Amino acid sequence: MGEKEKIKALQEELRQHNYNYYNLAKPRISDKAFDELLNELAALEEKYPEYKTPDSPTQRVGGEPVDGFETQHHASPMLSLSNTYNKEELLEYGVRTQKLAPNDKLQFTVEPKIDGVAISLTYEDGLLVRALTRGDGRKGDDITTNIKTIRSIPLKLHGEKFPSTMEVRGEVYMTRKGFAELNRERNEAGLDEFANPRNAAAGSLKLLDSRIVATRPLNAVFYSVAELEKNEIQSHQLLMDSLKTWGFKSQDCFWVEDSIEHLLKRLDEIQAVAHDFEYEIDGAVIKVNDRSLYEKLGNTAKSPRWAVAYKYAPEQAETRLKEITIQVGRTGVLTPVAELEPVHLSGTTVSRATLHNEEEIERKDIRVDDRVIVEKAGEIIPAVVEVNLQARTGDEIPFRMPSQCPECKTDVIRLEGEVAVRCPNIHCPAQIKNWIKHFASRKAMDVDGLGDVLVEQLVDEGLIHSPADLYNLEIIKVLGLERMGQKSAENLIKGIAETKDRDLWRLIHALGIRHVGERSAQILADKFNSINSLAEAGLEQLETLNDVGPIVAKSIVEYFGKDSSKKLIQSFKDAGLKLEETQSSPASPQVLEGKTFVITGTLEEWKRDEVAEIIRSMGGKTSSSVSAKTNVLIAGEKAGSKLKKAESLDVEIWSEADFKEFLAKHN
Repeated sequence: MGEKEKIKALQEELRQHNYNYYNLAKPRISDKAFDELLNELAALEEKYPEYKTPDSPTQRVGGEPVDGFETQHHASPMLSLSNTYNKEELLEYGVRTQKLAPNDKLQFTVEPKIDGVAISLTYEDGLLVRALTRGDGRKGDDITTNIKTIRSIPLKLHGEKFPSTMEVRGEVYMTRKGFAELNRERNEAGLDEFANPRNAAAGSLKLLDSRIVATRPLNAVFYSVAELEKNEIQSHQLLMDSLKTWGFKSQDCFWVEDSIEHLLKRLDEIQAVAHDFEYEIDGAVIKVNDRSLYEKLGNTAKSPRWAVAYKYAPEQAETRLKEITIQVGRTGVLTPVAELEPVHLSGTTVSRATLHNEEEIERKDIRVDDRVIVEKAGEIIPAVVEVNLQARTGDEIPFRMPSQCPECKTDVIRLEGEVAVRCPNIHCPAQIKNWIKHFASRKAMDVDGLGDVLVEQLVDEGLIHSPADLYNLEIIKVLGLERMGQKSAENLIKGIAETKDRDLWRLIHALGIRHVGERSAQILADKFNSINSLAEAGLEQLETLNDVGPIVAKSIVEYFGKDSSKKLIQSFKDAGLKLEETQSSPASPQVLEGKTFVITGTLEEWKRDEVAEIIRSMGGKTSSSVSAKTNVLIAGEKAGSKLKKAESLDVEIWSEADFKEFLAKHN
């Protein structure tokens, strides 16, 4: 096989693996094997650049920053949908639409409405040539380079039966989990947090450096085309099927009903499982199924008559803001927090809400003793939306950020270009406590018996000053703590000792390197196999890895360049921690490779994180939400809405006993 043919074969193989992983959620090779193939292709393309193509999988990592975005015209206007806010309005829409097509028996489709960023993609002869934002509806910004970094979007269409020129439309979104992690990282870096996943996605797409965009947890769903040859695809249902065939990610929930009355129950079903989607939704979209009627039904000045949006009202609650307290994070950032009179919201009782930073408080004019409106931003993080100014009495107290750290009394600083106020004292007890809590957490070293209260005591008593000190604790000293008996002390020391053999990725995550989360730590452990190898890695080597862009790479290099980090690693080595990755045990065959699991409910024998770790060790993946791509739901007691959704999608359901039986057969 010649070099040209080898490059082409590798490109095709990697495209298929990308599609399996990001669109079908059914990977057939490990991340490590994928990276090896990608590196092989990159090396060949560098050696033989004449064979590199615009749709090569190597183009996913982003390119050099641009000065700005060009404006391009859409093939046809990107109209926005008109909104309905109750079922009566929706029924009226159905009557109006039927009057416009009195001789046709109408069917309607319904699907969730993603709260994302609208985009249009143009394909010529199956290749992605342009990606535009909605803009003013007639023209938008050309963000092609940024869109190419989203791995679920095909750079080359699948199959052969697609139009020679086609403009496809959809929505870019940021996952709920990714949004929470990104805001955590931005907070630690002293940057403004995004208000919700939609803002985060929009901000990411408008970045001028596509290499940064490649590190953001973005995905996309597609649901329409601007133009197709007449009668080519008769119904919206068939169009959705065609989009999947061409390689696009589309909605998991989709129904066709014979009348508006029949689809009303679907609206309730979607709202009932809204929290289970990986993306945020704000309603549902209803469309006439027969595409041949679209021209007859026509458009208003702003919206098509053959489609309408049904908007769910965001759940909000009003309560009193009793006090504003300050939290000091493990990197020294001071974050103001609203202490609220408890209020029930989105299924939970909310008594605290983040206020982000001093500028946000000033912008919303939030004061102590105000009556405030609270909702969950992205239905994840409780946030104060606005103040009820009509309820003010004049006794409310304006807030000012303290000039000293509330924990160690060190004068705070604000670095140039940053919004965040920081405590510069690296020995600040609050920073040390949060660092050790992170180190001991379930998704890091998972230290059994070391809860937050005990960490507070150990630091306050001067028994530990860093995570390394945990491995020098003696029972006799621990026994001196309040409410600490002999058995509890023995269990703590035993629990700490057991972490010495934890997987390498857990230790990497536990170090607290800025921007390095659980997933990044797993990728780094797979690639480098030891702390020493990771510490010696350069920027260029790190930037080539999936989920590790220039910001994360720079953070890793800076971390391991510090004398304090070198001293910490040496302390871990002296304490006997495993600093190298070992090969998978024969007792953990990769029999679950390509399978996606969701774990829900209360389990008797395991923690859910432990089950997830077992699944991962056997080659499987876990997800927080149920979809058509879920292979198995493991359901404990009080499984709730995820179990109902799995049943409706015919997902295989295991009890805890079923999981134990499976393990017994494969161990």
